[in-house]
Amino acid sequence: MKAIIAVPATLALVYRAYSRNSLTFPGILVAVATAAAHAVHPWSVFFALLCVFFLAGTAVTKVKHEAKARLTHSSTGSPGGEGPRNHIQVLANSLVASILILLHAWQLHHEDNNSEPCWPWGGSVLVVGIVANYAAVAADTFSSELGILSPYPPRLITAPWRPVPPGTNGGVTATGLLAGMAGAFIIALTAATLLPFCASSYSRTKLFEAGVSADAGWDLKAKAGFVAAMTAVGLAGTLVDSLLGATLQASVLDVRTGKVIEGAGGGKVPVHSQGSFHMKQRAKVRAKVSSRSEGAGAVAKTSAVEKDPAVRARTAERAGGIVAGAGVEGDEGHESRRVVVGRDVLSNNGVNFAMAALVSVGAMAGACVMWGLPLSSILS
Repeated sequence: MKAIIAVPATLALVYRAYSRNSLTFPGILVAVATAAAHAVHPWSVFFALLCVFFLAGTAVTKVKHEAKARLTHSSTGSPGGEGPRNHIQVLANSLVASILILLHAWQLHHEDNNSEPCWPWGGSVLVVGIVANYAAVAADTFSSELGILSPYPPRLITAPWRPVPPGTNGGVTATGLLAGMAGAFIIALTAATLLPFCASSYSRTKLFEAGVSADAGWDLKAKAGFVAAMTAVGLAGTLVDSLLGATLQASVLDVRTGKVIEGAGGGKVPVHSQGSFHMKQRAKVRAKVSSRSEGAGAVAKTSAVEKDPAVRARTAERAGGIVAGAGVEGDEGHESRRVVVGRDVLSNNGVNFAMAALVSVGAMAGACVMWGLPLSSILS
């Protein structure tokens, strides 16, 4: 991509992210590096996909912010709602695509015939993987950000008969699935509009080398099929993300409010608070000091061990509402946070990255099968 276009566009995205506080400073630095990786490729389509994903993602995030703040909590103790995204979140959505883009740029650089740098029918399947990555992450973003607005409670993907609170990992709604399909369609349509499809002698040469009939090619019907396939791949990405979220990511519930707690920056949500341990130790110290002057009765006045439930609840609220009794002798098992779905294996960022990788590899393998190419052609 020409620097005269890439540099001003990158600066504009950086200014937008900074002025709207949509990315942290490390997030901006990683986003600039990601944009550079996309701009290295001679085609403009991949840089455009990055821009469309970023702009569309921030738009839908703004739409649902107030609703999410009302329906969920943040692990920091503040109301839910998306804060500025960090560098790990940027990489979770774009690292797979960046790697594939650099590989495809290397392929083009080593082409024997580079007079017509276009994408033939049956050509490099890395292109499919790149578009699939952005279709999947866009679909997941639209689905998770707008699905929470559904008037009906989400259903757990691994147990569709089970309603779960909004924001639960693995929860799906019809609204979310439709929104995800819309996000994937936007990416697929952008790709079909800007990809340099081959319809020339160069294409015929590639088709012959691949053992595909020269009559086949990127006609209007084939391009429409590409859009439909990438939209379906994006929708599949939301389902894969939900399945991973329901099984490998812990959904933590605030049992006092019934709201899901979200990890800051896409990280894991701590279930147990170390603050309760320190509060307990301070209470014991105060009890010992008081007992020397007032006797054993002072323990009942100062120790968290002896407070009644109402007092303990107020103390927990002042401490940030992390636990209501956790770490207090004689009251184990009454934590205000508990895991209700999934296992605490992956963070939200980990789930997003795993989903993007699985969908991209799966889409490339599917393209190989469709075009009759060996799987080794992914890297050749």
